[in-house]
Amino acid sequence: MRVYIETTIPSYLASRPSPKVVHAGHQISAREWWENHRDRYELYTSLVTHQEAESGDADAARRRLNALNGIPMLVLTPECEVIARAILDSELMPAKADRDALHVGIATFHGMDVLLTWNIRHIANANIRHELRALIDSLGYVLPTISTPEELLPQSP
Repeated sequence: MRVYIETTIPSYLASRPSPKVVHAGHQISAREWWENHRDRYELYTSLVTHQEAESGDADAARRRLNALNGIPMLVLTPECEVIARAILDSELMPAKADRDALHVGIATFHGMDVLLTWNIRHIANANIRHELRALIDSLGYVLPTISTPEELLPQSP
């Protein structure tokens, strides 16, 4: 299964433990998946992920980029940008979420099976998922399954 790694994944891996219960749980499940299960998948990322990962605190940026080291980067093509523009034009994501729309465009155009993210606000949002899938279908593409690391953890016995 081909999995596109969006920026929130290395961000959760590189961040200090959060005092917020929900974020701490996300960090734990992201690390669990990354350390014990990612080898079951073909991982891909993009220049957009790298650009976002290298911003901010230098030490945290180094840790984020180290997590992405060795993961093949998908090319940002004009088709990816067309998909992203259609998402923004539809107002399924706000204009300020242009990079989030690009992540969806890149993962979609390159035929990823899964877009892995902790971005609940703009990407892994059940309130827009149905309309986003319909929009992507109307463009002639298939929307990858949008998932969090928790959803890719194996089922407990």
